[in-house]
Amino acid sequence: MSQPALQRITVLGSTGSIGKSTLEVIAKHPERYHVYALTAHTSKEALLAQCKVHRPVVAVLDHPADAAWLQQALLASGLSIEVLAGPEALCRVSREASVDTVMAAIVGAAGLLPALAAAESGKRVLLANKEALVMSGALFMDAVARSGATLLPIDSEHNAIYQCLPLEHRGGLRQHGVRQLLLTASGGPFRGWSAESIATVTPEQACNHPNWSMGRKISVDSATLMNKGLELIEACWLFDATPDQIQVVVHPQSVIHSMVAYDDGSVIAQLGNPDMRTPIAYGLSWPERIDAGVETLDLFQVARLDFEAPDEMRFPCLRLAREAMLMGGAAPAILNAANEVAVDAFLDKRLGFSDIAAVVANVMAEPYDGCADTLEQILAADQWAREHAALIIQQQVA
Repeated sequence: MSQPALQRITVLGSTGSIGKSTLEVIAKHPERYHVYALTAHTSKEALLAQCKVHRPVVAVLDHPADAAWLQQALLASGLSIEVLAGPEALCRVSREASVDTVMAAIVGAAGLLPALAAAESGKRVLLANKEALVMSGALFMDAVARSGATLLPIDSEHNAIYQCLPLEHRGGLRQHGVRQLLLTASGGPFRGWSAESIATVTPEQACNHPNWSMGRKISVDSATLMNKGLELIEACWLFDATPDQIQVVVHPQSVIHSMVAYDDGSVIAQLGNPDMRTPIAYGLSWPERIDAGVETLDLFQVARLDFEAPDEMRFPCLRLAREAMLMGGAAPAILNAANEVAVDAFLDKRLGFSDIAAVVANVMAEPYDGCADTLEQILAADQWAREHAALIIQQQVA
């Protein structure tokens, strides 16, 4: 059997949990993958350590001062790695002609522009940044179609659905015999808590997810179920589905990562241990399979699988996300921006846990007459929502 061609990879957000797991999988297969670029927000020491191990051609940080520090540290270590800074540098390493695959793992709206640059350049885009599709779904999918990019979802739930669907599933699910997508949710750390108890949640509690090891922002989103709401919007764009074709199912064990229900009554599920290296390896090697370093699921140890409906009264963020998708236009971008500002305020202990949803709902209730047909319009809606969310939080604190 011939050796597969060596893939050159840009890892956006390499110091985050998805980025680290990506580099673990890459390190297991040096004959298949070579790192072209690594990027981080402000974690310069962590990026330096990764550069020493993976020897990329380029490293990127947000701020010029951090980039200058990293450049000096690399030179002192005898490494001639080019160091760049800023948003345009992220887009540059995503567009780079010699790069085959881009892992888009920057958290939040900051990941939109480089992910879109990769899609416009016809790359294999491993999308772990759900906000890119939440904010710019139609624009992003049009870019994929025009450029011939390969878009592979890395969120465990969307990756599971992708594995359970027919290879060709665009044009509407019903055309392919699909009745419903069943999007699983762990329920987060506060499943079963009373509304009174949820109101007293601290950032430390919210960041302690029972099944997954994630960053602080996504951990809070998982606790409020906003993460599942964003995933519902993402699934609509990825799989050409409508919100009513997606059912969220709380599954506390996080063993079934999602399911697809077909017209003949069949339900196909993808199961596995809750380890992000599995969908990452799937995306890197598709349509083949490679060793991800993950143990095979032991069903005897799992023993049972539980399911329940989500409680949208105690966790209204899921309902708000569905409403935003139904509203269309700029509403999903506004939802996402307001949530990011509210989560930041909660992590800074300037806002209560239950107030996150209230801030998002208040911003969404404000009239906004802008469109979302162009990137500039999407970014304008994002900025408008951030300003309104900050004002609402300031008024609550005062």
